[in-house]
Amino acid sequence: METQTEAQEGPRNVEFVALGEPSEWSSRGITLQSAQKWGFTRSNHNGDAVRLFNYRNSAGQLVWQKVRYQGKDFRSRGDKADMCLYGQWLWRDGGKRVVIVEGELDAISLSQMQDHKWAVVSVPNGADGAAKALRKQLNWLEQFDEIVLMLDQDEAGRNATDECKVIPFTPGKLRIATLPLKDANEMLMEGRIKETIDAIWGAKVYRPDGLVGVADIMGELLKPVEWGLPWWAEDLTRYTYGRRDGEVYGFGAGTGIGKTDFFMQQIAFDITELKMNVGAIFLEQKPVETAKRCAGKIAGKMFHVPDAGWTADELTRAAGELDGKMFFYDNFGQSDWELVKGHIRYMVVSLGIKLIYLDHLTAMADTGDEKGSIEQIMKEMAGLANELGCIIHYISHLSTPDGKPHEEGGRVMIRHFKGSRAIGFWSFFMFGLERDQQNEDPNIATTTVFRILKDRFTGQATGKTINLGFHGETGRLYVREDDPFATEDAKSHGFKNEAGKDDGDLPF
Repeated sequence: METQTEAQEGPRNVEFVALGEPSEWSSRGITLQSAQKWGFTRSNHNGDAVRLFNYRNSAGQLVWQKVRYQGKDFRSRGDKADMCLYGQWLWRDGGKRVVIVEGELDAISLSQMQDHKWAVVSVPNGADGAAKALRKQLNWLEQFDEIVLMLDQDEAGRNATDECKVIPFTPGKLRIATLPLKDANEMLMEGRIKETIDAIWGAKVYRPDGLVGVADIMGELLKPVEWGLPWWAEDLTRYTYGRRDGEVYGFGAGTGIGKTDFFMQQIAFDITELKMNVGAIFLEQKPVETAKRCAGKIAGKMFHVPDAGWTADELTRAAGELDGKMFFYDNFGQSDWELVKGHIRYMVVSLGIKLIYLDHLTAMADTGDEKGSIEQIMKEMAGLANELGCIIHYISHLSTPDGKPHEEGGRVMIRHFKGSRAIGFWSFFMFGLERDQQNEDPNIATTTVFRILKDRFTGQATGKTINLGFHGETGRLYVREDDPFATEDAKSHGFKNEAGKDDGDLPF
């Protein structure tokens, strides 16, 4: 056993507490053999009985003491500069496994439970200094095949574990072990030795969030490939294979072309045909008008138009079909994205809504930095849809094209969407609506070209178009079977833009 003189080897001019004798600590389950192994001693200092946790450097010299007085009063003396992890000097450099715990008693306890055969160390300053201490000894730890982190099962220990996860250990070496009680010493005192050993052997290999292997997704991988939710237009369902959970779909058109009208008909379809609930966030339209227009699609009546041949009873019946199925964001003019995001989350989580309709994206943009704010909104919107498993349909305003205006049948392109790069990146599908409202031919003036601008799912639908007609009496859109553009100039109404190129103007 070391004498007082030997104990003072290490930092000069440091007066250590006399080491005393190794001593069991029966109330904490520590045996005399363990105390001897770890140099855990009992001594006296200025008349007070103390227990000593003696830290050494890589040369085995005593460099720092943690002195425990009665009542968990800890004091220390020495120099930490050359200090190892507690117990590090007991083990050879490298091996199968090293387990890291939070406290000195936990280290002694766990070593005792393993008959002192496997390397165990603890951090010197508890949870707060865990990451710093492990970084300092990274080279030594890296010599082991497995590094098992078993910090305390409380909030401080969990936070420290998260901080230690980002230490640059060799990928696959770090494992995280959990215990049913707070720490290893409590497990020892309760006699739950087998559970503790099992926790070490069952420690999970740490992988950063978001990394998965094939085995992790095999269940989903082997599920039959199914069609998504249908659109009201069968051709659109056929082209896109339907709508899938976690995706966002963008719609763009000039003023008065009918993008909101398309939304109304799709919402009515979702409610009446699919029997699904819908969340409607129309930032420039009051819920009453939105409900009237949607009810009109159900009844085949233009309830938002006076003297359009409808009755109050018809409106009541149609609106009744929306009751309990359609929910609104009633805050006209309040278009802050943070508010809208919170309402989407509430609709999905609390009301069980899967289908969200947002009109329009541009209203939420920061006028001082429209491009930057749309980029951030799109990123968060896509993440929200993926997190919640909902489907978000949104409308975006378009910038003025160089050539023919969109209101006169000008071709809609991805680059016309305000904030187009972010919109194109995060959207799963993008659609453009085109109509020459002033054309002398009434068939053309009332026909909307619905163009698929982007198809992330298969890529096969990009460039496909659907001609939509409008029935004036019922206020409903329909897919035209004829081609009103058959005699029109192919360059203006075909699949090429003004430069004669496909609409691949952005590398999405």
